[in-house]
Amino acid sequence: EEMGYMPNIMARNLSARKSNTLGLVVPKIAHHFFGAIIESIYDLAFQQNYETILTVSQENAEREKKHLLTLLSMKVDGIIISVTQETKDLSVFEIIERRGVPIVFIDRVPEAAQNYNIVKVDDYNGAYKAIEHAYNLGYRKIAHFGGVTNINIGRDRMNGFKDAMKNFGIEINPDWIFEGGYGENSGYEFFMKLYKNNNLPELILAVTYPVALGIYMAAKEVGLEIPKDIDVICFGNAKVQNFLSPPLSCIDQPTDLISKHAIDLIMKKIDDEDNEIAPQQIVLDTNLVLRGTCIRKH
Repeated sequence: EEMGYMPNIMARNLSARKSNTLGLVVPKIAHHFFGAIIESIYDLAFQQNYETILTVSQENAEREKKHLLTLLSMKVDGIIISVTQETKDLSVFEIIERRGVPIVFIDRVPEAAQNYNIVKVDDYNGAYKAIEHAYNLGYRKIAHFGGVTNINIGRDRMNGFKDAMKNFGIEINPDWIFEGGYGENSGYEFFMKLYKNNNLPELILAVTYPVALGIYMAAKEVGLEIPKDIDVICFGNAKVQNFLSPPLSCIDQPTDLISKHAIDLIMKKIDDEDNEIAPQQIVLDTNLVLRGTCIRKH
């Protein structure tokens, strides 16, 4: 302390062949779901004497690749990642795997990445349960503002929506199904398109909370009242949803469990020097959280 000496962590890591650091790559940071994941992973890793290096891809596949290679060069012991909506090329993950650095995919998983450790929720049944609930309330004119279907969350939520509609005998209107981004702009633009065409449904299932927030913004702008004039339910649970008017009902994704399983898998793989542990796929249940929307048909 008197000399102001600090150990050279990089040099120590080289000699120990272990850095006690994890890389974390997420597509967004100003997002309730990823914010909760980041905090939980930071806390769980810290409890095991690991520091977490956070990078944010901003939904850009090239930026994501650069972050991954940077983390690799920093000698992280493992990487936890939720991929961008653009991610299709797995070559960078193959490079990381050949270097012996464990990877765990959370939430968003590229279609071809099935031989890796994965932690996600049952998006298909989450969407299915939401439509079943809406059907029991009496809703028949239902839209889905979906995400891109080249990654699992957009594809599985879309399939769950469509299968539930078919199984409950509800007509699927192709004009009420949208594929696009996961942010506020998508929800706003999809809603405005239907409004301008005088073609609004009774209820919208939004692929994410930000998409639902865009719906709230658009409805307020054109003077429509939620849930009286149009109803909404979304994927993703955030405390702030209690303070919307009305409070937003949702399909809850257990972020604490996602983080816990991700840390458990990455730590087991780091300790698995002989590469004896086979990749695991953990799929967690969702549940409906009912607040002020989608609780009765208006």
